[in-house]
Amino acid sequence: MSKVAVIGLGRFGKELARVLSEYGVEVIAIDRNSALVESMRDQVTLAVCLDSTDEEALKAQGVDQVDVAVVGIGEHFESAALTVALLKSLKVNRIISRAESDIQARILRKVGADEIANPEHEAANRWAHRLTLPRIREYVELGEGFSMIHVDAPSAFCGKTPKALMLRNQYGINLIAISRPQSPPPGEEGAAAVRSSIIVPDPDTKILDGDVLILVGSNEGLSKLPRD
Repeated sequence: MSKVAVIGLGRFGKELARVLSEYGVEVIAIDRNSALVESMRDQVTLAVCLDSTDEEALKAQGVDQVDVAVVGIGEHFESAALTVALLKSLKVNRIISRAESDIQARILRKVGADEIANPEHEAANRWAHRLTLPRIREYVELGEGFSMIHVDAPSAFCGKTPKALMLRNQYGINLIAISRPQSPPPGEEGAAAVRSSIIVPDPDTKILDGDVLILVGSNEGLSKLPRD
């Protein structure tokens, strides 16, 4: 991903544009509110005040040439839908649009959105996982009702193997990798006191205290894991 247009500079759009820029992505930030555009001018490659339903205005700024366009318009759904349809007609490779309801998501997909973002829903899911799994380190939503998590090995799992734990039968989840702390080589103690190696476990791999388990499965199954 080298060039992204972020259209709509509300809280979601501004934060997305800022973080993408920090990652070295070329970002075109667009909004019809000049004050919002000015607030982003020093944080992105290009910040432009324009009407995103104006085809010629978008083409003049090279939006038809971006790798990804993210429509973050939240308050004016009609404008969001028209923008998505216009981006589709401009043959933008990948269009992601924010939606605030399932109905909006269905409409946006019909007019051309390849993917739907619902920041509030995704944030709520992340917090639900953190609250139900206090030892969670990382969470990635894979699809409706399924996730991948990185979680500290529960004490009940330590000293046991995937075969003995029967994770698929007991929880409907799969252990795909283990991140294990390693002692540094002699003479390299100090700041790098702990390193990690990734282990692809077989059924007889013993889980150790301090391991971080990388698990994939249904959210319901993951929520049933031991909490300590």
